[in-house]
Amino acid sequence: MSTEHNSEKAPEPVGLYPHARKVGNLLFLSGVGPRERGKKEIPGVTLDENGKITSYDIEAQCHSVFKNVRLILEASGSSWDQLVDVTVFLTNMDDDFKAYNKIYAEYFKENRPCRTTVEINKLPTPIAIELKCIATID
Repeated sequence: MSTEHNSEKAPEPVGLYPHARKVGNLLFLSGVGPRERGKKEIPGVTLDENGKITSYDIEAQCHSVFKNVRLILEASGSSWDQLVDVTVFLTNMDDDFKAYNKIYAEYFKENRPCRTTVEINKLPTPIAIELKCIATID
């Protein structure tokens, strides 16, 4: 049996899915980006009149993504130190990996989950990073 979990503070999903789903003692998070709940502007992203990215700050997006992951974990009854696996999607590995990796190391000093980082062509919203996480839950 599984149960859905949603956060009142994390950004609204952009599709028909929950923020997280608990199965046994594992919590599976849906993809989490840097958007903020109830806001059109995305931290660290500048868009043109057609909604295309003209510039972005990967560091601002990283901080916002990690904040959103924490909000979802806590709303679901888990916590940052219970993360066991993180998959990171970047849209520009060459330009962004170094900054992202530095910030990642700041957030994961104590808890070091397994991690996979891949480059992809595009994400569903105009963002440069998204995380897919698995955590334990009591």
